[in-house]
Amino acid sequence: MSEPDLDELRSELDDFAQPEKKGGRSAREERIIAGFEEIQRFVEQQGRMPQHGEDRDIFERLYAVRLDRLCALEECRTLLAPFDHQVLLAGAGDSSAAPAETMDDDELLAELEGAAGSSDITELRHVRNAADKRAAEEIANREKCEDFDNFKPLFLQVQAEIENGIRQSRPFELKAEIRSGTWFIVGGQKAYVAEAGEVFTNAQGRTDARLRVIFENGTESNMLMRSLQRALNKDEAGRRITDPVAGPLFAGESEDGDQASGTIYVLRSKSNHPIVSANRDLVHKIGVTNMSVEQRIAGARLQPTFLMADVDVVATYELFNINRSRLENLIHRIFEPTRLDIEIKDRFGNPVIPREWFLVPLFVIDEAVEMIRDGSITGFVYDPKTAALVRAGAT
Repeated sequence: MSEPDLDELRSELDDFAQPEKKGGRSAREERIIAGFEEIQRFVEQQGRMPQHGEDRDIFERLYAVRLDRLCALEECRTLLAPFDHQVLLAGAGDSSAAPAETMDDDELLAELEGAAGSSDITELRHVRNAADKRAAEEIANREKCEDFDNFKPLFLQVQAEIENGIRQSRPFELKAEIRSGTWFIVGGQKAYVAEAGEVFTNAQGRTDARLRVIFENGTESNMLMRSLQRALNKDEAGRRITDPVAGPLFAGESEDGDQASGTIYVLRSKSNHPIVSANRDLVHKIGVTNMSVEQRIAGARLQPTFLMADVDVVATYELFNINRSRLENLIHRIFEPTRLDIEIKDRFGNPVIPREWFLVPLFVIDEAVEMIRDGSITGFVYDPKTAALVRAGAT
């Protein structure tokens, strides 16, 4: 999708402004009247004047800017006076209303990706009806992404990384950086900023840039950075997707500034249960705790989660700046194919099925930890037949 050629656009508008008349009026006058009629329809439907303010509908804001400009131009007031049955030209600019827009109509239209960059009121484009195209308020017109096959693997990888805890989706904040290579969720779809053009300063003195944004439904848009920012900010479900976790997830020693999160532990049971006895070196409990492992396993023989037996601690890893539950879910997903199906009676005789025991060699657990540490675990699961980590679907 290419940027409109402003010279060509102005040339076309100049042609419209030639002396040729339609019903006794120039094309320029017809456009002014048409723009005023849109404002009148808004007033008829809403029962009030269009108002400024970022909390207002984008179309209402556009009409408010347009009405201010019509009132400011004497030739427009003279032209429109016979049509002003609602006395709009006299009511605009009321000091009791919200503050006037700091944006002109071009930037407002830029939010719709319909701006052509001109300030002449005769060049205001007719925008789509709000009820018909609400989605176009902040998201630019999209078109088919012809090379989507190049991006589809990236979307699949990011989804897998979210599921594995390597990336997270967090509420969008205005301070969040929008740059090439960043990911977001807007309008219920993942959006990838594939390209970011040269940064420029807009008419309001704010930095902006033209983006190429790829959406997971196979479309793309060349929307402005600030348009994407506003869309994310207005979308209650708008999210930014974090970059992959940088650095190791686990460390033997913490670095300055690290916040301790807990410990991942691997246990071996001393239970006399037939399945455990027959596979003592393979049956392991993998869990995460925010207390010391010694505290966690205290009284293990009285707890069905520990198979009502004492345990040996065979491996531990300290966690720093890590979401414990997400990490635990990731590890359990990897070893899900070999989760131990065992029923234990608690001390009251009630049946309990512990969920954190797996039939897996310790060296494979260590390998999984290393792959999580370097970020290469994405898409891998444990294959009991080969006793190895393999890509999902390859088993």
